Amino acid sequence: MRTRWRRSRDGNRARARASALVLGPLLVAVVAALIPAAGRVGADEVKGATTESGSAGSAEAEASASASLHFVRGGETRRVLSLEALRQACPSVEVEVDDPYHRRRMRYVGLPLRCVLDRGFVDSGGASSLADESVLLRALDGYTRPVPGSALLEPGGVLAYGEPALMGTADASSAAVPRFSPIDRRHVDPAPFYLVWTNEGQDDPHDSPWPYQLTRIEVASFRKAFPHTVPSGLREDHPGWSGYAIFRRSCASCHSINGEGGKIGPDLNVPRSIVEYRPEDQIRRYVRDPESFRYTSMPAHPGLDEDDLDALIAYFRAMSERKHDPRTRGGS
Repeated sequence: MRTRWRRSRDGNRARARASALVLGPLLVAVVAALIPAAGRVGADEVKGATTESGSAGSAEAEASASASLHFVRGGETRRVLSLEALRQACPSVEVEVDDPYHRRRMRYVGLPLRCVLDRGFVDSGGASSLADESVLLRALDGYTRPVPGSALLEPGGVLAYGEPALMGTADASSAAVPRFSPIDRRHVDPAPFYLVWTNEGQDDPHDSPWPYQLTRIEVASFRKAFPHTVPSGLREDHPGWSGYAIFRRSCASCHSINGEGGKIGPDLNVPRSIVEYRPEDQIRRYVRDPESFRYTSMPAHPGLDEDDLDALIAYFRAMSERKHDPRTRGGS
């Protein structure tokens, strides 16, 4: 369920301007001198992480270095690789794909996903170390796609960093500034990275992960990363457990339960559960075909049958009795 909204920065900018007027020339100069260093926190100053940004010094290289991918394991960032470093480590390839968001054939330049994973997780055995792991693919805006690590090892994965037609050079694998066409109904920029798939049958984002604005690949089980989404205490044969599995697979990329999960769509449990303010029949019809209610980026889920929807609603009802609202620092 993928819907994206951006927060306005106008209030922050207004406060920054007001502060500058109050501080005075000398202090403003000191603050201005500190800003470049502060802006690099999170890429160059991740504690315990190895950062690679490449060696090219052109303006184009500097622009591509601003795009970076974080590789996380055990809750710690192990490596941060800039686009420039990734392009030096992996061969760039141009591919044509059936893009599910543009709904047409698209041409991208990118890096073989397997090579990217080998480089990012080199200290723990490379891509093959993910075969039996659970992985979270995190985007800039809060989209969080849980996938089995084995899914990322399937042939056909390419980490796209731009479109050749927009990058201003005949050879898009050279140090051209990465550029994408706006994507999705809201016309957002897919940068810094867009995971695409080239093989037949990989064009359904329900089955193959197609996260754009990808910035972090994290080895972590969904259950451990988001413990308050678990319907603890249910008997083993309760349909809520099947609903939990469906939520993880089909909903959690965009939606959260108890503040945990994706951050794009609304939370489905706090402060009120969706089953506390929407009729069950409406929930079923909306999940199946959201655009029959309103124009939205949330995808339809025609593959969910009546038993699946029964289980999903059973999960929502179970979680309505297991609230843990992060805004109130407690549960009910």
